[in-house]
Amino acid sequence: MSQQILAFEAAHVDTTLYVKDVEGRYTVASDEMIFTATRAAVERKYPVNTPLGEPKLAANYFKNKLNGFEHEVFGIVFLDAQFGLIAYREMFQGTLSSASVYPREVIKAAIGYNAAAVIMSHNHPSGQPEPSQADIALTRHLKEGLALIDVRVLDHIIVAADKTTSMAERGLI
Repeated sequence: MSQQILAFEAAHVDTTLYVKDVEGRYTVASDEMIFTATRAAVERKYPVNTPLGEPKLAANYFKNKLNGFEHEVFGIVFLDAQFGLIAYREMFQGTLSSASVYPREVIKAAIGYNAAAVIMSHNHPSGQPEPSQADIALTRHLKEGLALIDVRVLDHIIVAADKTTSMAERGLI
């Protein structure tokens, strides 16, 4: 009987995460603290020059960068000619269901990073990763604008909690 109790206790894993404050005291980590730490860890996992041309790899990158926001965030990775990571930027933030995206600012940033390609992404706090007609129209508009300066749009990935949708894989790019 005592062996069964020990086995059960050994199988129990505490998944509570703690953070240490400046005075050395530990407190339970909030969801926001965990998401912030995840975003920082992504920067270490995907350093500059990491190839991000593969849709599944890019989707994983953005899932970790954009998960947990309660409002829409539009981010872009700027890539070199071999699709290596130059930089990531959160370009625009919006409300629960929309974000205003300004093509002029996207083009300026692409020129500033001397990017050859970009992968765009935004989150859907609603939890549904399906692209809307507005998402499709915006993607087309940005693709046309960036083509004028010879920057390829490789994908537009929509993140909704742990799910993603690649517009390139859907033939929408």
